[in-house]
Amino acid sequence: MSDATLSATAVDELPLDAPPASDYVKRAIYIIVGFAIAGIFIMPIVWSVANSFKLPAETLSDPVRLIPRAFSLDNYRNLDTVGDGLWSFVGNSLYLAIGTVIVTLLVAVPAGYGFSKFRFPGQNLLFVVILATMMIPFQSILTPLFLILVKLRLANSLNGLVLIYVTFQLPFSIFMMRNAFDAVPKALIESARIDGASQWSLMRRITLPLALPGVATVAMFAFLNSWNEFLAALIFLSQEEKFSLPVMLVNVTTGIRGMIDWGALQAGITITMVPCILLFLTLQRYYVRGLVAGAVK
Repeated sequence: MSDATLSATAVDELPLDAPPASDYVKRAIYIIVGFAIAGIFIMPIVWSVANSFKLPAETLSDPVRLIPRAFSLDNYRNLDTVGDGLWSFVGNSLYLAIGTVIVTLLVAVPAGYGFSKFRFPGQNLLFVVILATMMIPFQSILTPLFLILVKLRLANSLNGLVLIYVTFQLPFSIFMMRNAFDAVPKALIESARIDGASQWSLMRRITLPLALPGVATVAMFAFLNSWNEFLAALIFLSQEEKFSLPVMLVNVTTGIRGMIDWGALQAGITITMVPCILLFLTLQRYYVRGLVAGAVK
């Protein structure tokens, strides 16, 4: 067989859709850049977790080392000695976060459904006003919020702080729920109306199940924002037994001079991250679908 025949046979055996070498280079660059960006975000988490399991002395003497020389839970034990104990503050944070999620959903879901499926005078103006409240800096309305809580006799209480959190969650939540309900096909709703379904049945049996990604997104945002919130809890709570976990971490000190106990602080940060990571991993698929709900029609 001649060389020309061999070359023709080799060319014929090559896959017609084989990507050029430049595509492999671009893909490799994307992967490397992706790992680099992921490392930038992951390394602080890994560093905090690693320092939380070191001996308190090693946390101060060698904070850069990722692998502890000796595995220890002393930092977690020291953290539990602050105030009424670690789990008391965790309970306060859970109360605030879960309460914020429940009240936010109870208000945002029917409000989003109303803006999506009903037409009434001033609808667009009211919706714009609700969204405009997102532009108001929280720091600028601290005094009015405090006076309102005093009038309602909810100052220095977890219930009052839940109302504050809900107030700032509602504009975004209503916006998300309206988009989620807008994404429900109109043909389904019209078919249900022909069959005699009431408005309550439409929302409960048809539109709400299809809008669950939006509900999950709203719930996740409400939980994460209230769980990690610091400034409002610091300002509106004055009794230590009512502090949330982020406020409690500010008071993690040691020694007669009140130096920051960095080991216990890293242990507290690790505990704070656990619910957030678990919640995101559980609801991540609904989170992405909820964010894009109503974006394409």
